[in-house]
Amino acid sequence: MRFGGLTAVRSVDFTVNSGEIVGLIGPNGAGKTTFFNCLTGLYVPTEGTVSYQGTVLPPKPHLVTKAGIARTFQNIRLFANMTVLENVLVGRHTRTREGLWSALLRGPGFKKAEKASEARAMELLEFIGLAHKRDHLARNLPYGEQRKLEIARALASEPGLLLLDEPTAGMNPQETRATEELVFAIRDMGIAVLVIEHDMRFIFNLCDRVAVLVQGEKLVEGTSEVVQADDRVIAAYLGEPFEGDPAQNEAKAAGTTKGEAQ
Repeated sequence: MRFGGLTAVRSVDFTVNSGEIVGLIGPNGAGKTTFFNCLTGLYVPTEGTVSYQGTVLPPKPHLVTKAGIARTFQNIRLFANMTVLENVLVGRHTRTREGLWSALLRGPGFKKAEKASEARAMELLEFIGLAHKRDHLARNLPYGEQRKLEIARALASEPGLLLLDEPTAGMNPQETRATEELVFAIRDMGIAVLVIEHDMRFIFNLCDRVAVLVQGEKLVEGTSEVVQADDRVIAAYLGEPFEGDPAQNEAKAAGTTKGEAQ
């Protein structure tokens, strides 16, 4: 994915298995959210394609959701003036077959589908612990509960893969721990989870594998222990050059040549 002369993401690939949690980390500006935006159709990749379970996905967010990928956002994007229940019901739109005329006429088929969607939405609200606030406006929820509600709305689309973009940003330690337990519960449902996060303790406690993005490319991928011990990861986070970085090596070589010439 290029923006003008800047290549934000280059040849990044993943294998995420059912019931697995994979973390995606990297310094600010590494291309993590851009990668999510390419996966979910918000951006049209400059080159290449995005595929899921062997099928190439069209760069249309609603079709990506229909294919089985759902996401949350770094900045909460709830419908502030809709109720908690209504927000979750929005997530059901790709799983209902009722069309415009059915909605206008409100026949038996529509009412049956509406009842089924509401029942599923209530199951998800029970799952995240917000069933008792079904009629509250989303904007009146505490920050941590708004984060949970956004996850419930994503789950309403019945995804096989859930993308979480900084789900603990701005949370206190108790809320972070609750989010960790929620993600484990989602994993236990058989849903694959890919998480972007800057809280390293959260990531390394949570994930089966962790991948590191640096300057739009995947630097390393492995278990928490492998990633934490990798000198290149440490160097990337400290802003230091690491062995094997072509740009840094080129600059270093140029500097050496100049010094020798002088």
